[in-house]
Amino acid sequence: MDIDTSVPSPARMYDYYLGGKDHFASDRRAAEEIYTQIPDLPEVARDNRAFLRRAVRALADAGIRQFIDVGTGLPTQGSVHEIAQAIDPASRIVYVDNDPIVLAHARALLTSAPEGATAYIDADLRKPEEIFDHPDVRALIDLDQPVGLLMVAVLHFITDEEDPRRLLSRYRSRLAPGSHIALAHATKEDRPPEAVQKMTDVYRRASAPFNFRTREQILSFFDGTDLVEPGLVHCPDWRREPGTRPSRSAGWNFAGVGALPATAL
Repeated sequence: MDIDTSVPSPARMYDYYLGGKDHFASDRRAAEEIYTQIPDLPEVARDNRAFLRRAVRALADAGIRQFIDVGTGLPTQGSVHEIAQAIDPASRIVYVDNDPIVLAHARALLTSAPEGATAYIDADLRKPEEIFDHPDVRALIDLDQPVGLLMVAVLHFITDEEDPRRLLSRYRSRLAPGSHIALAHATKEDRPPEAVQKMTDVYRRASAPFNFRTREQILSFFDGTDLVEPGLVHCPDWRREPGTRPSRSAGWNFAGVGALPATAL
């Protein structure tokens, strides 16, 4: 496996934000450069992960028993299968990523998963047809039944030219009624312009660019779904757990869950 460690990787940078160990000097340098303008970026990343956990729990509590996590990233505590299978051990999960470092660590991620209930595939989120038609997906996921599609902190790596709205419509077209789509996405609304520019510039030198969007743009990604309560809100505010404090990073991401008509949370 050939990996150019001199080029920062979004997955490895995210691992660094979360306090992981699977990153290189280029990733640390890139992250530290962003910290000069966004020092609370690690909290932003933790808020994304916390939203993912709450969304999976909500979907599982509502009866969803199969999940596709697109843009999984490096293994970390509180992975999708750990949450879903704690509620129902029969839950089935497919992780999707195309970062070679992530794929190299897939075995570690799956060690805590029941055999035959979880899979990890190498696929590009820009090619949903290849994801849905992958043999491992076909083996684990019944596309005639509701699916929880998870796209947390990944769509902001899709450029406007790649048309994220149309991309999501291709995903929706393959999902059964009653499926849910959970996503979190970075916003530039009410954010310091110099901080937005710094992050944009740093990721331009990484293996994938970063694309901030407005709330209205992010809301359009839920076209064709019914937003469940509390709607599209700042990431830490989506069904905040009782007793938790407001996050300092609340303004950097919007998050929501949309249900394809036929069921809702």
